[in-house]
Order: sequence, then structure tokens, then C-alpha cells
Amino acid sequence: MGNPCAIIGIGQTAYKTKRLDVSMAGLLREAARRALDDAELTWKDIDAVVIGKAPDLFEGVMMPEAYLADALGATGKPIMRVHTAGSVGGSTAIVAASLIQGGVHDRVLTVAWEKQSESNATWALTVNSPFTTSLVVGAGGYFAPHIRAYMRRSGAPDHIGTLVAVKDRQNALKNPYAHLRIPGISREMVESTPMLWEPIRYLETCPSSDGACAMVLASEDAAKRAPSRPAWVQGTAMRSEPIFFAGRDTVNPRGGIDCAADVYRQAGITDPRGELDCAEVYVPFSWYEPMWLENLGFCGEGEGWKLTEAGATALDGDIPWNPSGGVLSSNPIGASGMIRFAEAALQVRGQAGEHQVDGARRALGHAYGGGAQFFAMWIVGSSKP
Repeated sequence: MGNPCAIIGIGQTAYKTKRLDVSMAGLLREAARRALDDAELTWKDIDAVVIGKAPDLFEGVMMPEAYLADALGATGKPIMRVHTAGSVGGSTAIVAASLIQGGVHDRVLTVAWEKQSESNATWALTVNSPFTTSLVVGAGGYFAPHIRAYMRRSGAPDHIGTLVAVKDRQNALKNPYAHLRIPGISREMVESTPMLWEPIRYLETCPSSDGACAMVLASEDAAKRAPSRPAWVQGTAMRSEPIFFAGRDTVNPRGGIDCAADVYRQAGITDPRGELDCAEVYVPFSWYEPMWLENLGFCGEGEGWKLTEAGATALDGDIPWNPSGGVLSSNPIGASGMIRFAEAALQVRGQAGEHQVDGARRALGHAYGGGAQFFAMWIVGSSKP
């Protein structure tokens, strides 16, 4: 693990369909300023900046990190961009943490974002040009067959996805930053919405959001001078695997299993359901909650949907998942993974507001991307590792 790394500042924007009031630079600066204010620091206190986003095609701006350096106070300082598809928000935070753990810097600002209103991510994901045309539309078209395979393999009943959609959107009502805040959300409401990709209904999928998330990461010495209790990084891990190879299990990817095993080993966790107080997990389509419960070792194969149905992942369950409302409620793709990491840190700092899990001391942040082939995870705690 190297030197201890702490999260001492967290900033988020409101997540909305369109943030027409700010430019891309203004969006990032809003989150970064809030993270700096939380840490009671200024731009000059930051040693380096690590930024991340999803493919440039999503906004049509090539190498945006180059022109964003000024807006992020990075002029004359090291700046690095990370890109690992949808998991990028998580991997960006891990790269930033490694600069602290390796003793390279004392304070690093990390920020991730997406301004989906300036392009169309669904169609950006659809056409494989110049020679072939995709047979699916957007990420949902790609993942729906995997979900159907999970349902066949596990025997999960049809309503499990609906339960997750209702749970996460009820949690979102407690989160002032959430994009989708739907009063009176119910199973009947979800089940009445159109089927987009069998078995994924409209309200079982994530929105398209504009937004940014930022964190200030610090060394142990710098954390001692922080104004409020830090969250300590107790483990980080990234894994990837090819999108196509013979025998690949797209329902329960090996990359996710290995990534979880590594981060648990670092944090000394042998029973994630019993030893973690909550988890912020990348669930862009509701059925991925039971699938990831199994992939991340919270239960055995074929058992994930039973935990969901029993209410174990509810805010008052024994292992709350996505107290913030998750990706189902806010999805600025490039930032979605970092939001998971930041929300996990807020929980162990005791600063999650109305969606705070009582007594949270250790939490998991999780992100995945591509064809469920890139994984990034960290475990944060209220005590130093």
C-alpha cells in the first residue's frame, strides 16, 4: 500500500439532464472548488491534478485535458488524464491515490466529469465505423443478453430488477445532488414504463446526466491539517480482461472477481457482507445489483437476487447498496465511478446527509466499464490502515 492516503475534500455538482449554465470547464471547476473548500485549501496548495472522463466522442472534444489545465489550476503542475471507459471515475481516483501512496505528492486534486448534453452517448456507443454497423443500440442493448443469461442461470423471477429500481430511486430522494428524484416511485410506476431492451424497462435504466465529481487526496502529514475527519484508503485494485475470448463469462466476469479479491486482501476483509457497512456499486441497469452481489463475493452464485428480494441491500438492510441512489439516479458517465468512490468516502466521514448509513466505518466504492471488462475498486475507512 505504501504511504497512507486520505480523502480530505469532496465536491460534487448537481447532476442534471442539461447544465446549460456552464461550459465544460465551468462544470469541472464547480466540483473542484467545492472539494477545495471542503478541505479548506486553495488551488496553490495542490501539487498535481489527475482527471478522467469517458471517450472523447461522447462530447466531441478531443484531448479536453489540455485546454482544461488552466481551469483546474494545473498550469505549471503535473496533470494526467485517465481513460478506462465507464470505470474511468474509479480508476482515476486510484491513479491519484497512487501518487500519494508512492510519496510523489502531498496533495492531489482528482476530478472526473461528463457533459452528455453536448453529444449523444447512446449513439456514440452504437455504430462501429467505418466498416460495420452495431446490431445493438447503446449500452443497454449490449448488456441485456447478459442479464437474460443471468436470469436463466439463477432462476431469478422477473420482478427483481423492479425492486432495485425502486430502492435506489427512493434513496435518491434523500440525496440533493441526484438527477432523478421521483416522488412516489413504486413498482407499479416502474412496471408501467416501456420495455427498452428485454428485460430492461425505461425506469430500470440510468439517465444521461451532466455533472462532475472531485476529491482532494492527501498524505498522512497533510491529512493531519485537514479541517474535518478524513476517509482513509485501505485498499485499491484495478483489473481488466478482453471483451471477447473463448469461454469468457460475461455474467460473472473474472476481472471483477479478481479485482474484488485483491482489494479485500489489502483491507484484510474475508467476509464483505459482514465486514463492510455499505457499498456504492456501479449499477447502470437494475439487474446488475444481484449480478454484482455475486461477482463481488457478497453471496454465492445464484444467490444475489435473493439478497435483493429480502431487502438486505436496502438503506435499512444489513449491507446497504447505493445509499446515494447510485448510477440509476445520476449518470454523468465519466464521473459515475468517481461518484461511487466519493460517496463511499462520505459515508465513512459521516457526511452523507440524509442518506447516511448509521455507524458506517468501512465502505466499498466500485466501478466497471466497457463490456463489463474494466474494473476499479477501493475500500475506505474511518481509521488509518
